[in-house]
Amino acid sequence: MTEAQHAVDSNKRIQSLSGMAPFPATRHSIVAATRSERSEVRRSAFDTLVRAYWKPVFKYVRLKWHASPDEAADLTQAFFLRAFEKDFFAPFDPARARFRTFLRTCLERFVANTRQADGRLKRGGGATVVPIDLPEAERELERQALNAVTDFDAFFHREWLRGLFADAASRLREACAARGRPQRFAMFELHDLAAEDSDRPSYVVLARRFGVSAADVTNELAAARREFRRLVLAALRDQCATDEEFEAEARALGE
Repeated sequence: MTEAQHAVDSNKRIQSLSGMAPFPATRHSIVAATRSERSEVRRSAFDTLVRAYWKPVFKYVRLKWHASPDEAADLTQAFFLRAFEKDFFAPFDPARARFRTFLRTCLERFVANTRQADGRLKRGGGATVVPIDLPEAERELERQALNAVTDFDAFFHREWLRGLFADAASRLREACAARGRPQRFAMFELHDLAAEDSDRPSYVVLARRFGVSAADVTNELAAARREFRRLVLAALRDQCATDEEFEAEARALGE
């Protein structure tokens, strides 16, 4: 199981971690940057949103609209392509809704209009703008209790959170490797990102496994948790349109 999958299976534990950090400093969000007059700024911001939302969008279309894997992939590609070309997100008003709610509303309208006008999108008929890992997304869907999904709004939110945590775990792994501290992430993965139903190794067991003291394990895990919290909140801040939205989302992670 990868670190991203561990993160997905440990939402409650990770949420408590992410809710304990101070908020990062205010900065221009990628939501606002999608409306920039500079094409390179818009493109970069849009690419970031695509990475954050393609999987929730794909899964939502698969379940809510009963789409096949291929059709859901095509609709996901077409949605983000049209969103970029037609400035779908330009009317967004942060005073009226959170961005992910607005995005999902745009998605609903797009899928409904596409099916009504064209039936099914032709396979391969559009440009590829989303690097969809179809096998991975389908494996994740297979592991979930999909028959129990009745609240699709909550499902979309939950999938967005999964991506937020999994991306932070991946970035933490890369950061630890770059700093010559792969052992730090390995400990964090084994202890903090372990699945809820698994037996997490104790600090003593980890100390024996990595040939260090229990105090060293304590210090390494504390450092990994601080960095993980920072990465989660930094990504969250990027995806919120206002400071108020960010603060509400950040507090919700700890509930």
